[in-house]
Amino acid sequence: MEGDDVDMDAAETNESELDDMKKRLKEMEDEAAALLEMQAKVEKEMGSVQDPSASTAASQANREEVDSRSVFVGNVDYLCTPEEVQQHFQACGTINRVTIRSDKYGQPKGYAYVEFLESVAVQEALLLNESELHGRQLKVTVKRTNLPGMKQFRARRPNPYMMGFPPRGAPMPPYLFSPYGYGKVLRYRMPMRYSPYG
Repeated sequence: MEGDDVDMDAAETNESELDDMKKRLKEMEDEAAALLEMQAKVEKEMGSVQDPSASTAASQANREEVDSRSVFVGNVDYLCTPEEVQQHFQACGTINRVTIRSDKYGQPKGYAYVEFLESVAVQEALLLNESELHGRQLKVTVKRTNLPGMKQFRARRPNPYMMGFPPRGAPMPPYLFSPYGYGKVLRYRMPMRYSPYG
């Protein structure tokens, strides 16, 4: 009978352990569901649920809105500072930012962008076209919005001094090797258009 008691005690122990494990599993599942709920709530508040195409469309719309409040100023003197450009356009309206573009060495490129707070100021700034700053006549136009992937193509003109050579990007004729190992043998040779010998 003692053997029966041991088996009963082991069975009761196994059942109580199993019940404890089921309770812990249920608690962990509830906690995981609560965490997912909180994460979804935080993502909704932060606005990170947006898909990438919607965010790029929103950034493109924002860029167009900023560009509609900006002007391009060409022929800016190389010694001119952003403060001087701001002073020149101050009468048009409140200026948000002045950007003078520079090259990779830090030298100014000779043009600037002026961003205003109101779109009405752009029309006033266009009246300053051909005005003088540091003795140079400024070219003021509305800033255009760059569209990604819409790069303008400019065809290259052929160089009249390079007439005897094939154009860049043209396939080169294949070379054949001499079976005797005495160097390369051309299978095809480009004709020269202008011969130096007449």
